[in-house]
Order: sequence, then C-alpha cells, then structure tokens
Amino acid sequence: MTTLTQTSHPALWLDPKSSVGSVEREQLLEAGLQLLPVATLQDLKLGLARARLVVIRLMGDTGLLEEVRKLTQAFGHAIPVLCRVERNQFELGIEAMRRGAYHVLSADDWSVDAWRSALALAPTRNEVPKNSPQTFVFVDPVSQHLLELARRVAQTQVSALIVGPTGAGKDVLARVLHDASPRRNGPFVAMNCAALPENLIEDMLFGHEKGAFTGALKEHRGLFEQAQGGTIFLDEIAEMPYHLQTKLLRVLQERKITRLGGNAPVELDVRLVAATNKDLREAISSREFREDLYFRISAFKLSVMPLRDRPGDILPLVSQFLSNYGPDDRQIRLSERAAEMLQQYSWPGNVRELQNVVQRALVLSNSDMIDEADLMFDEWESHAAEPNKAIELLSAPATAETTSATAIEDGALSTAVKSSEYQAIMAAIRSSSNRSEAAKKLGISPRSLRYKMAQFRDRGLPLLAAA
Repeated sequence: MTTLTQTSHPALWLDPKSSVGSVEREQLLEAGLQLLPVATLQDLKLGLARARLVVIRLMGDTGLLEEVRKLTQAFGHAIPVLCRVERNQFELGIEAMRRGAYHVLSADDWSVDAWRSALALAPTRNEVPKNSPQTFVFVDPVSQHLLELARRVAQTQVSALIVGPTGAGKDVLARVLHDASPRRNGPFVAMNCAALPENLIEDMLFGHEKGAFTGALKEHRGLFEQAQGGTIFLDEIAEMPYHLQTKLLRVLQERKITRLGGNAPVELDVRLVAATNKDLREAISSREFREDLYFRISAFKLSVMPLRDRPGDILPLVSQFLSNYGPDDRQIRLSERAAEMLQQYSWPGNVRELQNVVQRALVLSNSDMIDEADLMFDEWESHAAEPNKAIELLSAPATAETTSATAIEDGALSTAVKSSEYQAIMAAIRSSSNRSEAAKKLGISPRSLRYKMAQFRDRGLPLLAAA
C-alpha cells in the first residue's frame, strides 16, 4: 500500500467519461496525487478549500474548463487546473492551456513519472491570477524547465537577469517572474533602455522635482518610485549609458533614490529584473558595462533559448496568435502542410517573427484554413524545409517562360509562385489602396516593401501598377 507523504497534492478529479480504477488510483497516489471525493455541494466547498489543483478530462471542447474556472472563482478560490485530453486532440490541449490550464496530459497516460513531472510544474494556488487567462506558452520541455525555474526564483527577492536573443520572449519571462512572486499585486513597470535618448533615461528612471530644470513645471515620479511594492523591468540593460550604470548601482546598493533637483532620499521597495541580448562579459571587457553592476543584477540568471531550440512551443504559439489576432466570429486553423513548414523553419527572428508570419497569413488567407501559400517568411532564402520551388524561381534569372507563368491578371500563378513571398506581396498590394497600407498589412516598413519590389523588378517578375 502506498504511503501518503507531505508532498502529496490533494486534487479534485472531474472525468465525465469514466471513473478512476483501483490500479490507476494507486499509480496516482504513488506520483503524489490524492483524489478528494465529491458527492455533495458541501464536499465540493470543502474540496475547493483543500485542493492544490483540479484535474479535468475534456471531451471535445474547453466548456468544462470554463465552468470549473467560473465555479472556483465564485467560491473565491484560484486553483491550478490540469487537463486530460485524447492523444489525437492536440489542438484541444493547446486551447486548454490558452484558456488557463497550467499543463495538459494524455487521458490514457497513468505513468507515475508523467504525473510526477506534471505535479512538479503545478503553481501554488496564490500564483494563479483570478479572471486572467494564460498569456504565455511554455509547452516544450526546455520551456517547461525554464518556467519551473522562474517560479522558484520568483519566490525570492534576488535580482534576476534574463538573457537570450532578440524576439525570444525575455519580456514575457520577466512578467512571469512578477506574476508568480509575492509582489504580484504590486505594479509591473518596464523600460527599454535602448528606446530612449540618453538625456531622458535618467529622468525616466529617477524622476525630478518641480523647477529642477527649464520646463520642469511639476514634480515627476520616476519609474523606480512608480514600481514601489512591485517589479521594475529594465530591458536591453546593456544599452544603458555608462555614467547611469554608476547611479543605478548606487540605487540598488542603498535601496533609495534622490530625484533630480531634490535633497530628500526616497526609500525603495522594488525588485529589479533586467534583460539583455548581449554578452555582458564581453561588454565588461570592452569597458561598456560595469562589472560590479553585472554582479548586482545577476544574482540569478535565466536563459531564454531561441525558438528553433524549443520546437514544441511553435504550434501552441501559433494557436495563441490565431486566437489573439484572428476574427471573433470564427476559428482559423492551420493545414497540415502549413504546420510542417512552420515547424521546419529556423526562425531567425524568434517568437516576434512567428507573430509577424501569423499576422500576415491572416491578412492573406481567404478562408478559415491557413495553407502554405499564406505563409510569408522574413528570411525567404533560409527556409529549413525541403527546397521551395517559389524560392528557386525568385533566385533564378528571369525568362519569358517564368514571367508568362506568373500572369497576375488572369490569376494563373503557378503553384510554386503561390507559395512565395512574391505572391504574398502582390496580394497585399492588390487588396490595398496604397503601398503604405500594403506594407502595414504585411508587417514590414514601406522602405522594406520598396526594396523587395525592386528585387522583383530586377528578376523580371511582373509588378502591379503603383496604387
């Protein structure tokens, strides 16, 4: 008989299809899951007060998950939810996580190891914000490990440094550190150190008193003061001017600031999270970053991997973007070939590039299904899938044969060209009143659009008349 330990997870178990057998119950108990019996409303109330999580089996849609979330909120609880789905209902599992489930397991998976891993990922009751669906995706095992590590770091007061390539989601992880911390009810204040002129950064961070300089008509509370009781997130911290790094170090050491033009110090109660896509060790060697500041901000370092190194996140992210940017009156899905192309692409622009590709596909698609012809990648010559005929066509010298095969007027584009960036750009121009509007639909700048049009013209491809 399995002995219950202090690390067991009392759980409400909801399965409209079948009950738990004795063998399966023993396996769950061995993994650390203690099932709470529910027969009456009073049992349910007591169960919600005791349960560390709710386990739900979904049957075709997320309706039961939504009902459970409403019920727990009605009783004043916020409890982690784990969903069980059939193995062939992958998209349902993705939708469940988007709707707030913290993890998904196959409905026929009773292995002790799988359940132990799932329970290890479970956030505490207080880490689940009420009325707030999940806004991030950590499905790939690499990402799940990072999420668990971030949750542990969040419970401490140490400063955290997030490193990773541009567009990989460092800002999302910073938000996780805040939402999973005891400071979750406090403000989350963010600033990109590379986005502001040098003369404005100091005022933005530390504030000023009225009359401190010409134009200072009233006092200004800097971001550190605005973040009192919460978290301040400094993105691209390697871009901070060197002399401001000295002041930031002093603020972090003394836990107080003095506004520009002021004399009275302001005590601080904030947690710093910083991020960079640069190697700070190299920046230190080249005297671009202070070594003592590096050690102050990197009490714990979290590394966000490039999207290509966590392929399990790609389709869940696509599902989230389709839901966020797609039409409200219908659901947009991916074809199998489009899904394969997205998974095989190298994603040099990481999550940000994936987001752009999905938004472009929604513009270009004329149905409820996104196909390979609707996918327009930023790096059109670096596709990791099998050689794309459209790319071959665009990289080859133009001939009369190739240009005649791409007659836009008759809609007689070849299958190869239909899957190319060329077709996507022509479609956007055709459906726009001007080139600026077309560039906006494609998620690129008008300058980039002009450059690409010039490339098409040099290859002899027919172009639509300028709007």
